[in-house]
Amino acid sequence: MLAPSYATPGEKLAYGVFALYCTLVFIFLVCPILVIMPLSFSSEPWFTYPLPGLSLRWYEDFFFDDRWRIALQNSAFVAVFSTLLATTLGTLAALGLSRGNVPFAGLIMSILISPMIVPVVIVAVAMFFGFAAVGLNNSYFGLILAHSILATPFVVITVTATLTGFDRSLTRAAASLGASPWTTFRMVTLPLIAPGVTSGALFAFVTSWDEVVVALFLSSPEQRTLPRQMFSGIREQISPTITAAATMLVVFAALLMMTLELLRRRSERLRGTMA
Repeated sequence: MLAPSYATPGEKLAYGVFALYCTLVFIFLVCPILVIMPLSFSSEPWFTYPLPGLSLRWYEDFFFDDRWRIALQNSAFVAVFSTLLATTLGTLAALGLSRGNVPFAGLIMSILISPMIVPVVIVAVAMFFGFAAVGLNNSYFGLILAHSILATPFVVITVTATLTGFDRSLTRAAASLGASPWTTFRMVTLPLIAPGVTSGALFAFVTSWDEVVVALFLSSPEQRTLPRQMFSGIREQISPTITAAATMLVVFAALLMMTLELLRRRSERLRGTMA
């Protein structure tokens, strides 16, 4: 990251100091994660440096031990279906609120994004009592619904941001040519807002994949997700398998963030084209 060539010496110095400061903050935040990752390759069941040896035994335990394997399957199952539900509901909500003639649109938006603002413990307690009244506790459907509630705000925000530069005349032109509302949405609207929808879906997936507090309140041992299994492992018996699971989650999250950045750049290019 370099300062512009036309900047003055003072501006270049300030730019360099700022870049150095940002780099140090990044290192400060990332180093604790990077320190943990090598421990997942330790050959012994304790956390020590230097490593006594290298081994993949903890990754083997992560993928083949029944507790971790079932937790991984549960997390994938819940995350996929909650992502589908949250993406559908969030996209529809964003499309409706973006029309500009919706009464109390600001209030509705505030309610939709409230799960992002309210502390997750309060949301989990409210879901526990609310779902218990209708018999949804200790069920996959209840857990998927809870994760969808937490993930929908991310979809609403990303799709709404994408719709900011959307040209409504395109949909009117499609309607004037005889296209039905569904055809207009499928052939015109959806391809243009696809980067925002995909970004929201990825955020929704990550939200569900990493969520532990709601899972502690709503899930039974049969629905134990990977974050809950890690939480239980830290409390009951610390094992290097947890570091292997954490490493896998970090790598997975990094790949998702790279995907989001690519989608963001594509969305900017599309906005420039429409402009």
